[in-house]
Amino acid sequence: MALETATFGGGCFWCTESIFQRLNGVTKVESGYMGGTLENPTYKQVCEGTTGHAEIIQVDFDPSVISFEELLLVFFKTHDPTTLNRQGNDIGTQYRSVVFYHTVDQKDKANEMIDQLTKELVFDRPIVTEVTPVSDFYKAEDYHQNYFNLNSGQSYCAFVIQPKLEKFIKQFRDKLKPELL
Repeated sequence: MALETATFGGGCFWCTESIFQRLNGVTKVESGYMGGTLENPTYKQVCEGTTGHAEIIQVDFDPSVISFEELLLVFFKTHDPTTLNRQGNDIGTQYRSVVFYHTVDQKDKANEMIDQLTKELVFDRPIVTEVTPVSDFYKAEDYHQNYFNLNSGQSYCAFVIQPKLEKFIKQFRDKLKPELL
């Protein structure tokens, strides 16, 4: 099994992590920071919005089980790619919508997906998702990893993440890990 890596920023990494962890073919999801200028940024520094980093997830996946295009579709359908530097109440460049591509093929597929979703008028407004080369990945602090699964009773999880997960599960039931069915 030759794994590949995909990197997405779709707002708060707690939300995107909880979704991608449930996809069949995804073997690992790590929350972290990418796209900024400061080496080894902390969560506090990234949240100040001055480092240029986005909150991202780095996903290892088996392309024989789930394709990069399928991951892209989940990414675009589970956040709002039309809001610049914002997802819901989370505001700032750290919450921007971004695909950090690892290969030219990923770059091309991300741009093709944006073109397709635009032509199909899937969203009411233009997609503002950045498609940017991968840069240094800084793993987020340990308490950010597997956040929803360890903190599902916390109010942010209950009121923000849980509804997103429910919508995702309805829409992508055929992509869930078998043990979740």
